[in-house]
Amino acid sequence: MPLKYKIDILAALKSKGYSSYRLVNEKIFGNGSIQKLRKGEVLSTEGIETLCSLLDAQPADLIVYIPDDHNTSIFFPPNYKPK
Repeated sequence: MPLKYKIDILAALKSKGYSSYRLVNEKIFGNGSIQKLRKGEVLSTEGIETLCSLLDAQPADLIVYIPDDHNTSIFFPPNYKPK
C-alpha cells in the first residue's frame, strides 16, 4: 500500500473531541470508514477531505506516498532508487 498515514488519525481526532462513537453517531463517518482508520487504511478522497476539515489540516499533513517495488516500476526506470 503506497499511501500511508503520517499520524495516528483516530488519536488526532480524539484530541479534537471526535471519538469513534461521535463520528458514527453524528454521521460524520460510517462504521466501515472507522474500521479502515483502525487498520491504517487510507480513506477515499472524500474521507480525506472530511479529515482535513475536522483536523484543520492539509492532505500532505496526513498522508504520505511511499513507493514499493511494484509501484516504482510503473513510474520510474528500473535503476531508479528513491532517496
